[in-house]
Amino acid sequence: MRRIIAGVFVSLDGVMQAPGGPEEDPTSGFEFGGWVAPHWDEVTGENVNALHARPFDLLLGRKTYEIFSAHWPYYDDPIAQAYNRTAKHVVTSSTESLSWANSHAVHDGVDGVERLKASDGPDLLIWGSSGLYPDLLERALLDRIVIMTFPVVLGKGKRLFAPGVASGAFRVAESKISSTGVVIAAYEPAGPVSVGSFEGQAASEAELARRKRWKAEG
Repeated sequence: MRRIIAGVFVSLDGVMQAPGGPEEDPTSGFEFGGWVAPHWDEVTGENVNALHARPFDLLLGRKTYEIFSAHWPYYDDPIAQAYNRTAKHVVTSSTESLSWANSHAVHDGVDGVERLKASDGPDLLIWGSSGLYPDLLERALLDRIVIMTFPVVLGKGKRLFAPGVASGAFRVAESKISSTGVVIAAYEPAGPVSVGSFEGQAASEAELARRKRWKAEG
């Protein structure tokens, strides 16, 4: 069985849209494309390279595939070479052909992803593709997510964890901070969310009244 591993650039408020450049993804009027570049440093680059160090196939949503297929085939650096030769599995409802060599459509959504995960082959590596995460988390298919949090607040845009995403706990497997303040952490699933309480004594009458009022207010 393969692992599904994700690499994600996010802002402090969870936005992951158009990190690479102004024209990457201006949908819905997004105006901060390229917000990653001013904070890039050696540590961040090494972390990205490490995600590509082992054999992998790409697992992409259709929009990210379109961005990648218009970019990487025209470059010749090590990451481009790896992307161009590896298999690209594209989760899409479109029947349009996929022009990038060694690209394969996954038309049955998360069921297809689950089938891919159960097959033989290298790890499946996700970049971008924000629309994949709700279903992956709902089915507990994500094995590791490396989140690189940049010190900016963008206010709007496509988010990593959209409202309604499945709950769950994660453990921090690795963490570091770059010279420009990028917090790089690798998370792995750790079961359901645990809860507790700091209350050390019985609730006061005022607290009981507050709870009752808030419950009634919905």
